[in-house]
Amino acid sequence: MPASDGKTSDPRQLAVLDAAVGVFARYGFRKTSMDEVARAAGVSRQGLYLQFANKEDLFRKTLEHSLNSQLRAAVAALARREDALEHRLIAACDAWSGRFVGALGSDATDLMCASTSLAGSTLARYEAQFELALTRAIADSPLDAYCGGAGLCAADLARALHATARGLKQSAATREDFVTGLTAAARMFCAPLNERS
Repeated sequence: MPASDGKTSDPRQLAVLDAAVGVFARYGFRKTSMDEVARAAGVSRQGLYLQFANKEDLFRKTLEHSLNSQLRAAVAALARREDALEHRLIAACDAWSGRFVGALGSDATDLMCASTSLAGSTLARYEAQFELALTRAIADSPLDAYCGGAGLCAADLARALHATARGLKQSAATREDFVTGLTAAARMFCAPLNERS
């Protein structure tokens, strides 16, 4: 799980961050204003500036808040050991990469650039944690033995699945399309397990 640094448990700030996620998803970084976030969060502009130094600070904290939520949901999906590995992998990748597929506003095309330029190390750290969670789930399953037999390791499979999810995130028009593509990929990865049963 992610380290707790930079996280807030203040319900008011969490509400502002949740509102900011929606505003940034709708308008993108450039077109989002502090006034719009303040309105969406139901706080004054001055109140917003008491919590965040500027829009860049708000964006960094909003991104970390969103990534933390996505990672927690992905880890929870992977922990549901009563589900088949294929289903856990699909649910985890959907929680991590599928959340905003088809839901971003037309002005939100600048979000990836803003994420990379303003919070690149944060984004990279969370992506590494997600891949580690995938790796552990695969390593703790019978699929790990098939990886070894093919000259691969669980981390190889985790990286490939994550790369597939990132590609689908960029190309899928809807979340349903994303999940359909992800299901095909996870089914292929888990084919040795399905053949065995």
